[in-house]
Amino acid sequence: MTSTTPATGRIQLFDVDSSQIHSIGHDADTNTLAIRFTKGYGDKRGPGSLYHYANFGAEEFQAFKDADSLGKHFGAYIKPFPEKYPYHKVAEQQQAA
Repeated sequence: MTSTTPATGRIQLFDVDSSQIHSIGHDADTNTLAIRFTKGYGDKRGPGSLYHYANFGAEEFQAFKDADSLGKHFGAYIKPFPEKYPYHKVAEQQQAA
């Protein structure tokens, strides 16, 4: 079971109903979108890599959260625009099982 309490300086993530995206979060102070993608398939799906996207405002996050399909919204409005939303993979320490 994973905790939803963020460590200091981390963005709190919320699980979402998506085959491609495990959880999302937003930091309004820094306009940072956090997306943890899903890895694996079927019953073996679980949390995958975490990415942060810059320049992502609160209104954009609300539109993303409210989208009928988070994966389609990401593919149409976020992923194709790395100049607008520069991103980086967040390095994470290994967590104990």
